[in-house]
Amino acid sequence: MQILDGKAVSLAVKTAVRDEIAKEGIAPCLAVILVGNDPASRVYVNNKKKACAFCGIRSLEFTLPENTAQEELLGLIDDLNRDETVNGILCQLPVPKQISEKEVIARINPKKDVDCFHNENVGRLWTGSFRLKPCTPAGVMALLDHYGIDPDGKHCVVIGRSNIVGKPMAALMLERNATVTVCHSRTRNLKEICLQADIIVSAVGKARFLTADMVPEGAVVLDVGISRLPDGTLCGDADFDKVKEKAAWLTPVPGGCGPMTIAVLMQNTLTAYRIQTGAVGK
Repeated sequence: MQILDGKAVSLAVKTAVRDEIAKEGIAPCLAVILVGNDPASRVYVNNKKKACAFCGIRSLEFTLPENTAQEELLGLIDDLNRDETVNGILCQLPVPKQISEKEVIARINPKKDVDCFHNENVGRLWTGSFRLKPCTPAGVMALLDHYGIDPDGKHCVVIGRSNIVGKPMAALMLERNATVTVCHSRTRNLKEICLQADIIVSAVGKARFLTADMVPEGAVVLDVGISRLPDGTLCGDADFDKVKEKAAWLTPVPGGCGPMTIAVLMQNTLTAYRIQTGAVGK
């Protein structure tokens, strides 16, 4: 079994972004909005700010209280949409219950939608005309590419059908000529389907959900899920110590798909800058 090292590949991607920004002498800007005080969200936001600093991307943070009204948040997004010095807008999810995630996503200018959640960008993804990429699924693809694993003609089983990972993951795999099966909570015979896979992408968020008897010999396993165990340690969907005996390639948690998400976010911010300045087609 070989490790798909997300930390190393993420560093390579961010370094390439940094070098392009320095070479072109430009100053892309990413605005991050955090509503409330969720500890995990705070960690994610801090990691994004560190990545921006590394890449030479200017970062703005807008921290709003837990009781923020939806209209106040939407007004901030409107201001950032109008600000020509801001190239990317990201509202850290989840948001408090009084705010509609759909309304927030819909309000962000598609050209500044560096998460690739807006309906226009989702449509571009499924029609193969995308410019901005869904961060976690695109990070998975970048990992495969780095290690020379070509999805073309392979059977990819995606476990999970979320708008953030499962659905866009299927779209990117289809674009690369994989045969894709999307499984979810209503799927029957999940184990049998997984045993037919060349590539398994698990995005369930249940610790050790993917057991060794679900993984065929020689499969590539990309573990997108992350959970915190009672002792405080982080764990992925895959039962790592046992799955590694079956898989040819496996991502660790942490240090696998997670770092790739932020690396693609940096790429998207640079792409958004180019879209808005006319450097790439609008």
